[in-house]
Amino acid sequence: MSLVIETIEDARALEDQEVGVSDWVLVDQERINKFADATDDNQWIHVDPERCAKELPIGSTIAHGYLTVSLIPKLIEPFVEFVGLERVINYGMNKVRFKAMVPVDSRVRVRATLKSARKRAGALQFILNITVEVEGQKRPACEAETIGLYFMKGI
Repeated sequence: MSLVIETIEDARALEDQEVGVSDWVLVDQERINKFADATDDNQWIHVDPERCAKELPIGSTIAHGYLTVSLIPKLIEPFVEFVGLERVINYGMNKVRFKAMVPVDSRVRVRATLKSARKRAGALQFILNITVEVEGQKRPACEAETIGLYFMKGI
């Protein structure tokens, strides 16, 4: 069940709280290859399973760090329902750290905590602390601080 936000006060009441944990999503070789094609990042550690089996310590390809980050917006989408939402803009990130590899055929999920909620540029600015977890691994794949602008009627 998602949280419901109608006002800035509703959002501020959630500061420093976990606002959601996503479902697991599979990061398979097809997803990695499509990302490589879209970004022209065809480094062998991502797209050459045979070479990785011989040369990479884990013996398989790994997801791009930026592929991992690119999954965040869709995975956090169901966490909060914004009443009167007109549009959302990914405003940026204050910090991103890649802490562990995402091996091919891993499942990842996102855990989000609201750092702050403020009015900015006619929108609700939502700063989230994000952890991207890899199923079966203790160390997260990624930690990031994301900034979203949520344009809502009445704000």
